[in-house]
Amino acid sequence: MKRRNFIVQSSLFTVGTFVMAQNMIMASQNKFESKRPKLADRKFVSEAVEQRIKEVKAVIKDDEIAWLFENCYPNTLDTTIDFEMIDGKPDTFVITGDIDAMWLRDSTAQVWPYMPLINKDEKLKKLIQGLINRQVKCVLLDPYANAFYKDTTKISEWKSDQTLMLPGVHERKWEIDSLCYVIRLANEYYQITKDTSIFDDDFDKSMRLIVKTFKTEQRKQNESKYVFSRETTSVIDSPPFGGTGRPVKPNGLICSMFRPSDDSTLFPYLIPSNIFAVLSLKQLETIYIKVFNNNEFARTCSQMAEEVDNAIHEFAVSEHLNFGKIYAYEVDGFGNKLFMDDANVPSLMSLAYLGAHKPQDEIYKNTRLFLLSDNNPYFLKGSYAEGQGSPHTGKSKIWPMGIILRALTSTDTNEIVKCLKMLKTTHAETGFMHEGFDKDNPTNYSRDWFAWANTLFGELIIKIHQDNRDLLASKF
Repeated sequence: MKRRNFIVQSSLFTVGTFVMAQNMIMASQNKFESKRPKLADRKFVSEAVEQRIKEVKAVIKDDEIAWLFENCYPNTLDTTIDFEMIDGKPDTFVITGDIDAMWLRDSTAQVWPYMPLINKDEKLKKLIQGLINRQVKCVLLDPYANAFYKDTTKISEWKSDQTLMLPGVHERKWEIDSLCYVIRLANEYYQITKDTSIFDDDFDKSMRLIVKTFKTEQRKQNESKYVFSRETTSVIDSPPFGGTGRPVKPNGLICSMFRPSDDSTLFPYLIPSNIFAVLSLKQLETIYIKVFNNNEFARTCSQMAEEVDNAIHEFAVSEHLNFGKIYAYEVDGFGNKLFMDDANVPSLMSLAYLGAHKPQDEIYKNTRLFLLSDNNPYFLKGSYAEGQGSPHTGKSKIWPMGIILRALTSTDTNEIVKCLKMLKTTHAETGFMHEGFDKDNPTNYSRDWFAWANTLFGELIIKIHQDNRDLLASKF
């Protein structure tokens, strides 16, 4: 070959290689293009949150994990917030995502990862104040409802449910945890800011109504008037026996007709939710001593917490043949127990996340080993992942939330890495978490827009950034 031709052809090869490399880089960049709404279209912008995204993302070496974090962590603020001032007070309505209603549970959980930043951002602090105020209104409207509308004239798709459907109620499924989340948010806000302005007369009324509802649902004298029945072909959409639930033998535990998944309970004493109630009642005790100077109501909360806690240890702890002492998921007081878990919060897996147990506590460790074993009927293994599912989504769907909670409660770096790999490979290239995905086909998933799961993933990455930052310097 002549030297001139060689130079020309070599130059063409070099240019072609360069163009190909540039195209590959551009394709890679496009693949991980932000899925956030344009700035003008975002529902709420927090400078503190934006700064946290920059700080954390700069440490993450895995491009896909960084992309997931940037999409998911701010998703609640980007897409679900309706903030305004009403009667001189902040008011924040937070929809769950693809359902245009606010769940007490979801709304607290959705903003939870932003709580450490509220002293750094006055706007964000006001947002949380507004959500506390809105949740208080919801409780005072109906302590048995789990989900609400801001527009009280809106007609619920569940208007035919056989229960007391008041204007402004989206759904009226009685779930202990709904009321616990109201207390959890207010307590955390107070602990971080020491601001007592949220504890007004309406707050006091709502807390007393919560405790009254808990007491009623202990059903010691069969005093509950709550019923719920839905015309449906799904057995988990309504409690049996005319919407009153299966029989219980009163023992101090609180009945919950529904789980955090919004599925009806098998046995009404739902243990993770009762443990959550113990935590919430103790938080109320502290608030009423330190803020309201009301030792009498504080004592009421303390005594009830102790009663429920004693009943949990007496009726919900069993010796398992393979795992030692573990918690049952549900019991009825007659000796019947259900051993499983549901990928939600509260769940048995989430007890360390909620602060009810340390990861090293024996009963929690034993229970966790059971939950991650073939003995748990809702621990699923497939071609792409393994993790907890839920009767809510059938026999084959794993919940990303379950995988995230497994990582959040783990003290094992290898387990955390395993969870991150599974989350990375099962989002179906959408850049977001979902409710559930088929264990053998992640493209078969439920809920495109599930803000709680998204921000929970963000919370996981934040925790790893704080506790195990070197882990983020790896490719998964």
